[in-house]
Amino acid sequence: MPSSDAMTAAIVAEGLSKKYLIAHQREQADLSLRDALARGVGQCLKAPFRPWLKGDPESGREEFWALSEVGFEIRPGERVGIVGRNGAGKSTLLKILSRIVEPTRGRFSVRGRVASLLEVGTGVHGELTGRENIYLNGALLGMRKAEIRRKFDEIVQFAEVERFLDTPVKRYSSGMYVRLAFSVAAHLEPDILIVDEVLAVGDISFQKKCLEKMESVTGGGRTLLFVSHNMSTVASLCSRSIFLANGRVALDGPTDAVINEYFAFLDNACDLSTRTDRKGTGEVRVTRISLRSEAGAPLNAVAPGQTVDICLAFSNRSPQPLRGIRSMITVHNRQGQPIFSQHNQLSGTDYGALPEQGEFICRIPRLPLNSAFYKLSYTISGFGDSTLYDQLADAIEFKVAGTGFFPNARAPSNSYGQTLVDGYWRLGEPADQGNYAEPVISS
Repeated sequence: MPSSDAMTAAIVAEGLSKKYLIAHQREQADLSLRDALARGVGQCLKAPFRPWLKGDPESGREEFWALSEVGFEIRPGERVGIVGRNGAGKSTLLKILSRIVEPTRGRFSVRGRVASLLEVGTGVHGELTGRENIYLNGALLGMRKAEIRRKFDEIVQFAEVERFLDTPVKRYSSGMYVRLAFSVAAHLEPDILIVDEVLAVGDISFQKKCLEKMESVTGGGRTLLFVSHNMSTVASLCSRSIFLANGRVALDGPTDAVINEYFAFLDNACDLSTRTDRKGTGEVRVTRISLRSEAGAPLNAVAPGQTVDICLAFSNRSPQPLRGIRSMITVHNRQGQPIFSQHNQLSGTDYGALPEQGEFICRIPRLPLNSAFYKLSYTISGFGDSTLYDQLADAIEFKVAGTGFFPNARAPSNSYGQTLVDGYWRLGEPADQGNYAEPVISS
């Protein structure tokens, strides 16, 4: 019998497990269609359906457990974040709770009306207009037509699709898809709102509006399950979080503790020892790269203008004392174009004799990068003799997202450039043309 707490919980999961069968390309993949059909029929006659049901190695299929023995309870009105690396099982869990897929093992119960926003276009029919989709979604949530009509204007205004209300949704951009789907899900008063990383498609102003809406919706006693890779958003929105790792619950507790554990996991996971494309003698090797805040907290994403420490943990295997070491980092965009480089001797820093272990730490006081993904490469070399000890291109990728560089306005679009600079403007009096200095032209 379930406990009395479970009877009043909004969501209960007990031993949830989900198995998928992954197909692998086998040798002799260049068989003709006739040969492939003949082989398939022969296998079925020998062992009907066995390869498909049991993932037999002969079938070229492998069992993959996306979730394994996941259990938790969520009470009405709780705002719970789900964090974890890509492939940890977050989306699979939300699909099970939304009754999109069935678990392989375990059971769950959901009390109340559920609205899910799991990917771009969830619950939106492309052939129908925006107006028709609003009524369709409301009907699927069990609402009467009068209830939908009462909320209709508010939904349209929030989604900002007034001009395209009677246009088939298949002609919408991905951002318009998300605005409409989220607006419908949030305004039709569900008891439980489930939101995946889909909000990352929208622009910054719309993301902010969505977060404010989720806070107001859950403030009325409704339950929220929220998946995001933006830890600052999870921290501001959710008091409790669940950390999934390899399909299992690694930690369930207060959001601050869960985020710290998640960052520690990411820090340990960024192990460079398996990289085979590095160059150099190997006497000095960078073993791990991490980004930390000014206070020393691990960072999953950096805000534009934030002070950040780029930390390169290293091991020194040289039998002789090493001096005059230069540690250099270079940041590129995803297209491989260099944005900036920095090394210790630009600031006049001499490490002296290098210890057996330690960290090269480069502090960027005000990161001048616009919101985007960037790659970081490094080079460890001798300054005088130019000996190359360790070099690795595209060692890690990191994300710059959010606001913070400009206190009164958001950063300009990336189409204006990927770097940001401070500028101080003032209104001056008309200047006397005669006071302008002649331009200096070098010969």
